[in-house]
Amino acid sequence: MSIAIAQCKHIFGLKGDVNGNVAFIDETNIVYPSGASIVLYNIDQKIQRFIACSEKSDGITAMALSPNGKFCAVAEKGTKATITIFDLHSLRKKKLLSHTELQSNEFVSIAFSPDSKYLLAQAGRPDWQLIYWNWEKSKIMAKITASSNPANAIHQVSFNPHDNTLVVAVGDQMIKQLRYTEGAFKQSGFLKIEPANYTAHAWAAEDRLIVGTDQGRLLVFDNGELKVDYSVHADMAVVAEYTARSETDGSHAEGQPLEVGRGHIKGVVAYSKGFAAAVEGGCTIMYEKIEDTGFYKRVKEIRIPLDSSSESQGSGPQSISHEIKHLILSPAEDTLIASTTTNQLFQISMSGAEISRAGDVAKFDSLAQPFHYGQITGADICVRKPYVVTCSMDKSVRIWNYETNSLELWKEFAEEAHSVALHPSGLYILVGFSDKLRLMNILIDDIRTFKEITIRGCKECAFSNGGSMFAAVQNTVIQIYSSVTFDNLYNLKGHNGKVRQVIWSADDSRLISCGQEGAVYEWEVLTQKRVNEIIMKSCAFSSVTASPESKSMYAVGNDKTIKEIADSQIIREVDMVQSEQTQIVISHGGRMLFTGNSSGMLRCIKYPLTVPGEWQEYQAHSSAISRMKISYDDQYLFTCSNDGSIMVWKITDKEGRSMKRDKEVPFSEEILVTKSDLEEKNQLMSELHTRVDELKMENEYQMRIKEMSYNDKIKELTDRFMQEVEAQKTKAQVYKTEKDHIIAKNEENQVEMMEKHQKEMQDIENTNNQKLMLEYEKYQELQAKSQKMQEDYERQLQELEETHNTALQEQTEHYAKRLEEKEAQLAQAQMEGKEHQREYEETKKQIEEDGDREILDIKNKYEKRLRAEQETNLKLKNDSGIMRKKHASQAKIIEDLNADKNKLNSDIQKLNGLIKSLDKDISGLKKEIQERDETIQDKEKRIYDLKKKNQELEKFKFVLDYKINELKKVIEPRETQIKEKNEQIQQMESELERISKTNEVLDLNIKQLKQKLKATENEMRDERIRVREKEERIKQFQADLHNTVGLIQEPKKLKDSIKGLYVKYADQTVSSSGEGQGSSVDNDIQKEYSRQREHLERSVASLRKKLAKDTEIHRADNVRIMQENVTLIKEINDLRRELKICRTKIHDYEAQLGIANKKNATGSNLPDVAKDAGMKRSSSAMLTGATLTDEQGQRIIEMQREEIGKLRGQINELEEQLAQRPTSSGNRLPPMGSSD
Repeated sequence: MSIAIAQCKHIFGLKGDVNGNVAFIDETNIVYPSGASIVLYNIDQKIQRFIACSEKSDGITAMALSPNGKFCAVAEKGTKATITIFDLHSLRKKKLLSHTELQSNEFVSIAFSPDSKYLLAQAGRPDWQLIYWNWEKSKIMAKITASSNPANAIHQVSFNPHDNTLVVAVGDQMIKQLRYTEGAFKQSGFLKIEPANYTAHAWAAEDRLIVGTDQGRLLVFDNGELKVDYSVHADMAVVAEYTARSETDGSHAEGQPLEVGRGHIKGVVAYSKGFAAAVEGGCTIMYEKIEDTGFYKRVKEIRIPLDSSSESQGSGPQSISHEIKHLILSPAEDTLIASTTTNQLFQISMSGAEISRAGDVAKFDSLAQPFHYGQITGADICVRKPYVVTCSMDKSVRIWNYETNSLELWKEFAEEAHSVALHPSGLYILVGFSDKLRLMNILIDDIRTFKEITIRGCKECAFSNGGSMFAAVQNTVIQIYSSVTFDNLYNLKGHNGKVRQVIWSADDSRLISCGQEGAVYEWEVLTQKRVNEIIMKSCAFSSVTASPESKSMYAVGNDKTIKEIADSQIIREVDMVQSEQTQIVISHGGRMLFTGNSSGMLRCIKYPLTVPGEWQEYQAHSSAISRMKISYDDQYLFTCSNDGSIMVWKITDKEGRSMKRDKEVPFSEEILVTKSDLEEKNQLMSELHTRVDELKMENEYQMRIKEMSYNDKIKELTDRFMQEVEAQKTKAQVYKTEKDHIIAKNEENQVEMMEKHQKEMQDIENTNNQKLMLEYEKYQELQAKSQKMQEDYERQLQELEETHNTALQEQTEHYAKRLEEKEAQLAQAQMEGKEHQREYEETKKQIEEDGDREILDIKNKYEKRLRAEQETNLKLKNDSGIMRKKHASQAKIIEDLNADKNKLNSDIQKLNGLIKSLDKDISGLKKEIQERDETIQDKEKRIYDLKKKNQELEKFKFVLDYKINELKKVIEPRETQIKEKNEQIQQMESELERISKTNEVLDLNIKQLKQKLKATENEMRDERIRVREKEERIKQFQADLHNTVGLIQEPKKLKDSIKGLYVKYADQTVSSSGEGQGSSVDNDIQKEYSRQREHLERSVASLRKKLAKDTEIHRADNVRIMQENVTLIKEINDLRRELKICRTKIHDYEAQLGIANKKNATGSNLPDVAKDAGMKRSSSAMLTGATLTDEQGQRIIEMQREEIGKLRGQINELEEQLAQRPTSSGNRLPPMGSSD
C-alpha cells in the first residue's frame, strides 16, 4: 500500500484575533486567514484558493495586502517572529523576513508602502521595535523603539498613502508620526494632545489623519494639528433606542433597547466621501464631508444583527454580540466588509439606495455563512445527505453541506453542546448537553427537540451505521438505546475513566471505545461482553478507529505513538516523532489512514503500518485537531479544530484512486416539515398569489394608460418623420443633379488620364527592352565565372578531406592513449575510495563505541538526518569542508532541540492546565462518590432486610413444595382421562369420515336416477305431441268426409270433393307410403340416432354439473369437518387453560394460607383445611370440565345419526317413485339409463 494524498477543498472559519484579518484583492476577491492557511475567496463564485503558512509557527498574528494587490504579508509568531511575503498569483512564497536582534516573538501590526516596495512591521513585547524593510532585498532600512514603556501596547502602524517616508504608530498613551530620513526614523512634528489610549487610525488624505480612542473619541488632525474632536457618545444616543423595524427583522425583540458600550473605537477606514468608525457593541458609524469645510457629519449607523437562530431569543440571555475587529472597503467603494472577534465576516453595499432602506440604522449581512467562534467539541456525518454536523463551545449546532460548501442550518442554545451525532438518514441529530441528551428533528428551517433522555454531561454519542441504535456515554458507562422506541437496550460497564470516543463496527454488532484511563475495549453489543481489550495506564487514549473488517484497532493518546491492536495485544507501535496525536480515522475502504495532532497538523499515514512509520504531513489548523471524520464514499475528509475552523479535504490514494459514489443512488433531497409550518407557507403563498393577481391588474391598467400615451406620441413622431422625409427627398434630388455633373467631369478626366497612361507605358517598354539586353550579356559573363569558381572549390574540398582524415586518425590515437590513462586513474581512485570508506567505517565504529546513552536515545529520531549525512560524506569524502557542514548540522540540531524544548515547555503548561481541570473533576467525583456511598449504605440496609424476608420465604417454600407434590398426584389421573377423551374424539372423527363417504356415494346414485327420470319424461312428452297431431288430422278428415257425403245428390261436386280429399290426404299418404316403402326404416333409425345422441349429450352435461356440485359439496364437507376439529381443539385448549388456572389458584391459596399461618400462629390446622377445600374445588372443576366434553361428543354423534336417517329416508322415497313410473313402449330403443 501507499500514502494517501489530501487536498484542501474548502475551509469554514476565520481567525478573528489577527490584526488586519481581511482585505480586498479586487472587487470580487478577498483574502483572510483561517486555521493555519490564508484563504483567497471569490465572493461571486463562492470558490476558495489556499496558501499554507509555515509549519513550525505558533499562529498568525497580523496580515497586510499590498496596494497593487499582488502580494500578501503574513506575520507569524514562534521562537522567532517572522514575516512571509506571498505572491497572490502563483500562491508561492516570495520572501521570508526575520530579525535576529528582535526580543519579541511576534509582530502585532504590519503595513505595505503605497508603491508596495517597503514594509513596516511593529514588534510586540517587550521591546516594541518598529522596523522599516525593503522587503524585496530583505534589507532593514531603519528601526526604532516605538514605545518607551513596555506596558503600553501599540495597536496599529501605517504609511501615509502618498509618501513612503511618513509613518504613524498609535497605542496606549502614545501616538507617533515618524519620517524616514538618512537611514533612520525621526520625529515628524509633535501632536499637542492629552494622553489617551489610541486604538485605531486611518489616513483620509495626504495630510489628514483620523485617530480613534478607547473613550469613544475621534480626532481629526490636519498637518499634525488637531482640527476636530468628535465624540461617538452623542451620536450613539440618537439611536440607543434601536427597535425592530418590521416583523421580518429578527435582530431583537420589539421595543427592547440595545446595549451601548463605552464607545471603544475598534477600527477606522477612510473613503472618498468621508470615513467609517467601528465602535464597541458591533456598531459602525458613517461620517461624510461637509462641502467647502474640513468638518464631517454623521449620516448613518450600521449594526451587526444579533443571531436570529438563538433558542433563547426574545426571553432570557441574548446570544453573544459581535465586536468588530477590522473594517475594509472594496477598491470601488461599493462594499464595506467587517470582521469580528467572534470569527465572522459581514458585508453591506455602500450604494445610497441600499443603505437608506432601513432609515437611520442599517444592518450588516453575513458575507458567506456564520462560522463557529469557539472550540468544536463534536462532529458527525451521514449517508443519505452531504451533511456535516458540528457543535461548539459557542452554544451552537451547525449543519454544513460539503457539496455546495454552504451552511444548511444552524441554531444557538442556552447552554454548551458537548457532543453531537447525525442519523444516517440525515433527518435527526443527537445532541448532548450538560443536563440532558436531546434527540432533534432537522426541519426545513429549524432544529427542534422531540425527545429528551436524562443523561448528564454526555461528552460522546454515536448512531449505529444502520441507524437503529445509538450509543451515549455517561461518565464511565456506555448506554445503548433504540432509535425507534428510545428504550435503554444495553449498558456497557468497564471503563474506570472518562470515555473519549466510541465507534460502531460496520455491521453494528460491535462497539469500540477508548478511555482516558488507558483502556481500549471492543464490546459484543448483544452479550454486553468485552471481546478484545488492552489497558495501558501510562497512556491516556484520545481516539480510536478500526479496520473495515474489525480485525485490527488503531489508537492514539498522549504517549505520541500509534498503536495497532488485535486479539487483545499491541501488534505494532509507531513512534510519531515527539508529536501528540489527538485524532485518528481510517477510510471505509481500508486503504487510507489519517491522524491529527495537537499542533493542528494533518498526517496521511502509510497503511498498513510500518516501523518506522512513514507519512505525509499537511499544515491544517492553528490549534489542536479535535474531531476527524471521513465521508461514507471515502472521497472527503473533515477536520475540526479548537480554533473553530472546519476543513474539507479531497482524499485519494497514491495511485489517484478514490471510491466513487454510485450515481444510481444520489443523495436524498427529502426534508422534514411540520404541518403548522406547511399550512402557514400555503396560506402565505395564497396571499402572495392574490397579491400578484392584484399587481397584474394594476400593471395591466397602467400599461394600457401608457400605451395610449405612447400611441399619441407615436402619431406625433410619425407626422414629424413624414415632414422630414419630404424635406430629405428634395435634398436628395438636389444632391442627385450635383452628382450627375460630377460624374460627367470625372469621365472626361478619366479619358485624358488613360491617353497619358498609354503613352507613358510605351516609353517604359522601350527603355526596359534595352536594359534587359544589357543584363542578359552580364548574366552570361557571370555564369562563366561561376563555373570556374566551382571547379576551384571542388579541388580545394578534396584536399581538405584528405587533411581531415589524417588529422582524425591522429586525434583518435591520441585520445585512445588518454582514455587508457584515465581508466587507470579511475581504478586507482576507486581503490583509494574503498580504502577511505574502510577508514571511515572504522572511525564510525569507534565513534559509536564511544557514544553515550543520549546518542542511543536520539538515534531513532535522527536516523533520516544521519542517512543524509552519510550520503554527503560518501560524495564529498576528499573535500576539506566536511567538518564545516558537520558543525552547521550540529548547530541546526541544537536549534531544533531548543525548539523541541520550547514546545515541551508549552506542552507542560498545557498539561498543567489539564491537571488543574482534572483536579476539579476529581473533587467533583469525590463528592459524587460520597453521595453514592451513602446510597450504597441505604441499599445494604435494604438488602439485609430483604435477606431476612428471603429466609422466611424459603421456609414457606419448603412447605409449599410438599403441597405441590401432593396436588400433582391428584392431577395425574385427570390427565389420563383427558387422553382417553382425545382418543374417543379421534374415533368419532374417523366415523364421520366414513359416513361422509357413504353420503357422497348415495348422492351420486340419486343424481343418476334423476337424470334417467328427466329423459323418460321428455320421451313421453314427444309421444303425446305426436298422438295429438294425428287425432287432429283424423278429425279434419272426418269433417271433410262429412261434407262430401252431403254432396251425394250432386255427382260433379261429389267427384270434385272426392278428388280434393284424395289430393289433400291420399297424395300425402301415397307420397309418404311411396317414399316410406324405401326409406321408412332409415328415417326411424335416423330419428332414433338423433334422439339417442341428444340424450347422451344431455347426460354428459348433467354428469359434468353433477361432478362440479360433488366437488363443491366435498370441499364444503372438508371445511366443515376442519372447523369442527378446530372447535374441538379449542375446547381442549380451554380445558388445559382451566387446568392451569386451577393450579395457579392452588398456589395462590397455598401462599395465602402460608401468610395466614404466619399471622395466626395459634391456628395451625388452617392450612390443612384450606388445602382440602382447594383440592375439592379443583377436583369439582376438573369433573365438570370432563362431563361437559362427554355431553358435547354424544350430542354431535346423535345429530349425525339423525342426518343419516333422514338421507336414507329420502333415498327410499326416490326409489319408490321411480318404480311406480310406466316404461316406454313401441319400436323405439330403450334409453341409455336402462342399460345400467
